[in-house]
Amino acid sequence: MQFLWPQFLWLLLALPLLVGLYLLLLRRKRKMAVRYASLSIVKEALGGGPGLRRHVPPALFLLALALLLLAAARPVAVVRLPTNEQTIILAMDVSGSMRATDVQPNRLVAAQNAAKAFIAELPRNVKVGIVAFAGSAQVAQLPTTNHEDLVTAIDRFQLQRATATGNAIVISLATLFPDAGIDLETVEGGRRMRGFSLDPDRKPMKEFTPVAPGSYPSAAIIMLTDGQRTTGVDPLEAAKMAADRGVRVYTVGIGTVEGETIAFEGWSMRVRLDEETLKAIAQKTSAEYFYAGTAEDLHKVYRSLSSKLTVEKKETEISALFALAAAVLMLVAGGLSLLWFNRIL
Repeated sequence: MQFLWPQFLWLLLALPLLVGLYLLLLRRKRKMAVRYASLSIVKEALGGGPGLRRHVPPALFLLALALLLLAAARPVAVVRLPTNEQTIILAMDVSGSMRATDVQPNRLVAAQNAAKAFIAELPRNVKVGIVAFAGSAQVAQLPTTNHEDLVTAIDRFQLQRATATGNAIVISLATLFPDAGIDLETVEGGRRMRGFSLDPDRKPMKEFTPVAPGSYPSAAIIMLTDGQRTTGVDPLEAAKMAADRGVRVYTVGIGTVEGETIAFEGWSMRVRLDEETLKAIAQKTSAEYFYAGTAEDLHKVYRSLSSKLTVEKKETEISALFALAAAVLMLVAGGLSLLWFNRIL
């Protein structure tokens, strides 16, 4: 904790003087009390309370005074506060393997239900965008605070073949930074020459200065998948693009790690969860990886992410907290004094 006006801390040196003054007044009170002949009058003069109880209100008042002096010095600390502006992109796998029923009622429905519950619990000022991916990735819903539109987009998911996890990250970044010229075609083809694009109307990818991974506080990506990448951009390459822009990519794995054979539209395929890559994506972007083996696990993951993404650590002046604590202590001190001795301090 730091102080904006540390010079006010010198006033704390007055507290020992006040303690000394209090003890001096008590001693003087005892000397005056011995002049009375009646013992009952002496007891009344000494405070009329048992033991050390009579010192409690003054001690609380002194502590309140110390807190007020600390508040005057304007303390600053790093605290967790609700985010003012935040955009979250939900990148959700809609590949054919999501119809597997190892997560009840099936992986896709469980993912849809958990995502809708996650959205419902978010503050209304948080924007959410939806990216659906299978063999390709597309924006199902641009970032919005309208929860009804988000739920409608999630309900419209249609299962497709293949899994392009890297494409999902690139499209999510393009959605977060629409003016950055992030182009999936350029990234996919490895054409990183400045301003080069097969489409003359497409905005070129702009030059930028890389920042520390996880340092961009205004946006995050949550990617849920149940399989390995089978096509599209290398997900670790896409993760580096996110890391260079400071965007965290939280990854959520659903399904079996060992692998499972799934029947889909008259043909079968064997899928397994690529935890190693998902963990690497999260680590590269200073985020976290979560595994959800059941529908309830998936709900817990999203609840955990909600608490992580809707608050931020921020250096904030906390003088008001010290002043509030001082006011409470003063009220308690005055109340105890009235209750015990029928006087205020």
